[in-house]
Amino acid sequence: MIIDIILPLSLIFIMFSLGLGLKIENFKNILMYPKAFILGLLNQMLLLPVITFTLVIIFNLSNELALGMMILSCCPGGVTSNIITKLSNGDIALSISYTSVVSLITMFTLPIIVGFSSTFFMAADAPTINIYKLGLTMFIVTTVPVSMGLIFNTKFKSFSKYFYPIANKVSTLLFIIIVFGALVSEWSTFVDNIFTLGPCIVSLICIMIFIGYKSPKLFGIDSVKAKTIAIESSIQNGTVGITIGNLILNNTEGLSVLSLPSGVYSILMYIVCLPIIFFILRNK
Repeated sequence: MIIDIILPLSLIFIMFSLGLGLKIENFKNILMYPKAFILGLLNQMLLLPVITFTLVIIFNLSNELALGMMILSCCPGGVTSNIITKLSNGDIALSISYTSVVSLITMFTLPIIVGFSSTFFMAADAPTINIYKLGLTMFIVTTVPVSMGLIFNTKFKSFSKYFYPIANKVSTLLFIIIVFGALVSEWSTFVDNIFTLGPCIVSLICIMIFIGYKSPKLFGIDSVKAKTIAIESSIQNGTVGITIGNLILNNTEGLSVLSLPSGVYSILMYIVCLPIIFFILRNK
């Protein structure tokens, strides 16, 4: 029940809270800073899956864990990347623009990449994936709540301004409960795979932070936007990954093995990513 009902509902609320922080003006940033936006979008939507694909082969992950890593690489940044951008003195408006647009695009890209990865890594053992159903699921759990939050914030600004901080706190709490609850339910599996998944995940985070920060410099993009691109390139929404992994390969109890990389990532992301961002990027 927790995995099948509470997890998707929690994700819908988290994405709704993201929408509450959006304004129509946020999308205008795409036109104002096209170079920074396009570069960040390419890093997150194209380069991140390619590097993930390369790393899972280099680290020789099992087929199921490799597919789980590819699911993770397709996830949008979510509220977490927006909060971290704010705390690291990045470009908040640009970060929100990334998150909102990527959340919409993911509805199309995630089913395609996951469908290909499933066939490539698992071949005859690949779980049955209905790309249209998966795309519809992404639409329901990400696009619809984000859009509803945006509409709500546009039509009821006074209440939205009051409710948004509360929604953010609730979203953070739900995120913590989902990640730790999932790991506790499959703790032995987590322990068995931490030394297998850990090096691959840490490598992915560090590579994407480095590329995300250095690539804008090649195009004359300032440090504030470069920090934002680095954060958006390296931080994914682990809750989406856990949800999708369980929808594809649903266990009768506990966490799907396809969700395990997203669960492990959600922990390591804070341990690895935050120190780099706050102690190095924040001061640049």
